[in-house]
Amino acid sequence: MKVYLVRHGDAVSSGVDPQRPLSEQGRADVRKVASFIKPLGISVEHIWHSGKLRAAQTTEILADSVKAEKGCSEHEALGPNDDVTVIADELDAYNTDIMIVGHLPYLAYLASLLTAGSETADVAAFDAGSIACLNRGDPGRWRIEWMIAPKNLT
Repeated sequence: MKVYLVRHGDAVSSGVDPQRPLSEQGRADVRKVASFIKPLGISVEHIWHSGKLRAAQTTEILADSVKAEKGCSEHEALGPNDDVTVIADELDAYNTDIMIVGHLPYLAYLASLLTAGSETADVAAFDAGSIACLNRGDPGRWRIEWMIAPKNLT
C-alpha cells in the first residue's frame, strides 16, 4: 500500500485573504508537480484533503494527474494541528493506495509517526507543493519511497 502525502501549494497571507487561497506561485508550483507525476500513472482510491481552501485547490489541480477511483473529498482530522494518530490508525485498516493533501506541521508529524514511530522524528521536509510517497510493505512498517518538491523541477 502507498500513501502520498502532499503539502498544499504556497498560499496568500491571511492579511490579503482570510481564507488563504493558493497564490499564483502556489498554483504554478502545484501544476509543475502535477505535470511531473502524471507520467507515473498514480492511481489511488481517494484523494483526501483538509477543509481549508488551499488544500482543496491543490487537490483540484492534482486530480487531473492522478486517477482517484472514488474521487476527491474533504476528510476530517487533517487540519494543521490535528491528532495524526487518528489518520495513522485509519491507514492501518486500508489496503489500497490513498493521497492526503494537507498542511504543516501535520504532514511532517504523520510521516514521522508512520516511518519512525514518533511524531517528532523529523524524517521529511515538506516544502509547499511537495509530495512524499510512503510505502507499507508489512503491516505497521512504512518507508519513504520518494519525495519531490517544486524547487527540484525546472
